[in-house]
Amino acid sequence: MELTLLGTGAPDGLPRPACPCAVCAAARGPHARAATALLVDGVQLLDLTPGAALAAARAGQTLGGVRQVLLSHPHDGPSVELPPGLPSAGRAADGRVLTLLSGHRVRAVPMDAPGTGYEVTAPDGERLLYLPPGGAPAGVEPERDPPPPYDVVVADVVGRPDAVARLRAVGAAGPATDIVAAHLGHDVPQGPELERRLAAAGARAVPDGTTFTAGAYRPGPEVPRRTLVTGGARSGKSVEAERRLAAFPGVVYVATGGGRDGDPEWAERVRAHRDRRPASWLTRETCDLVPLLADDGPPLLIDCLSLWLTDAMDRVDAWDDAAWDGGGRKALHARTAELVEGVRATRRTVVAVTNEVGSGVVPATASVRRYRDELGRLNAAFAAECEHLLLVVAGQALPLRG
Repeated sequence: MELTLLGTGAPDGLPRPACPCAVCAAARGPHARAATALLVDGVQLLDLTPGAALAAARAGQTLGGVRQVLLSHPHDGPSVELPPGLPSAGRAADGRVLTLLSGHRVRAVPMDAPGTGYEVTAPDGERLLYLPPGGAPAGVEPERDPPPPYDVVVADVVGRPDAVARLRAVGAAGPATDIVAAHLGHDVPQGPELERRLAAAGARAVPDGTTFTAGAYRPGPEVPRRTLVTGGARSGKSVEAERRLAAFPGVVYVATGGGRDGDPEWAERVRAHRDRRPASWLTRETCDLVPLLADDGPPLLIDCLSLWLTDAMDRVDAWDDAAWDGGGRKALHARTAELVEGVRATRRTVVAVTNEVGSGVVPATASVRRYRDELGRLNAAFAAECEHLLLVVAGQALPLRG
């Protein structure tokens, strides 16, 4: 199955007309994207966009052999002119199966948002899933005798990473599935930042006009297995960590802060975190991290190490100078060493969040200085066991390693 992405952008393209945002301002040349449209084996066009015939010619293709044009989503604004010789464009009803004379079989897949997805099976058996902007498959459930994973998934990975998670949860997307991001808008800066975010989701982006073959071997993006996200207060650390696992199912969110009775501000923080998480994630409120790291299972998101350290210091009474000198120091270092060893030995995917607290004013008390120093040591030891290290500053994630 030969696939040509005539465009890879959001429905109104990138840059968006008359949009003053920074991403649109920088979306020039290779970073500009026309609205997404996909040509399948030269016989089927998924989504019709302005200038489709010219886009095909630029990609070395022709629309002369197209026998079916399917739309995946409602098209706002003026109607798009149908190039001469193409059949009428329309959306198929959910669940409907269409067969072309070429032998391609198409099934309309229902979405959880306005739009229709299309599952295309080529005559030789390769399988493609094409999803609309802002949409994820509705009612996806494990099957008793499931078909093999899709060879290619073209989806709104940036806007709906949970769509990929749903497919992975039921085996419809596997390690060899080529996940290609489409419908790309101004939510993410183009270039290295887009590539970094997609690589974390096990996906990739391609320029407009790219032709590739479904089922052909290509090395997929290498998803880091252990990642530490650090930064200052309210820098966007937790959002970055959550984003890195949004395309994976069954994530275990490990909240080390627990609850604080009678503190409405803390309760609001916890609520905001919960509201951001996908409904499919499991939450564990615990500081007992070593057993979780030792178990096999889905990815862990640990938020955060600084609160874990607070709990660890509470347990050994490290805030008291006499207790610290009388054995608290040794007990805390043994506990942090056990955690670091657990990270080194774990087979799970782990994303952990921590804080940078040593860059400002020197604390006035010995106990707070002790906490600052111990967190710095913990961060350095934990980071040494991670393949990927990110520093988040003003909402921007800067890769320090990986």
